[in-house]
Amino acid sequence: MTKPNPVSHLVFARAAAGCSAHLGVRLSSLIEPALDLPGCLSFALQQSLLDPEIWMLNGVWTSELAMTGWFATPELSVFSELVQERVVSSLDFQTFKQVTAIQAETACQPTQKMVG
Repeated sequence: MTKPNPVSHLVFARAAAGCSAHLGVRLSSLIEPALDLPGCLSFALQQSLLDPEIWMLNGVWTSELAMTGWFATPELSVFSELVQERVVSSLDFQTFKQVTAIQAETACQPTQKMVG
């Protein structure tokens, strides 16, 4: 049996001027539904210590399939609503996979070209 390979997502959201508290409330509405989904290992909302207009939503999932399931939920319409309502000035979505030390080292090595 293969060992599960957890994946995660990070969403960075910058609130529009004067909208940080409202953004935090809207993003916090995603926490409980996500935690109830199969494959959710953790899900948290954090606010920047240095810039209170920046929020980070972090989810860790048992697999890419579980994370994709979250992306398909109706709750994610909140992001388009936040943009349309001009509550956010920027959104950045990133997804990640877990890698071993060897995989990380391999990723940093230059590709060798065949000479012929």
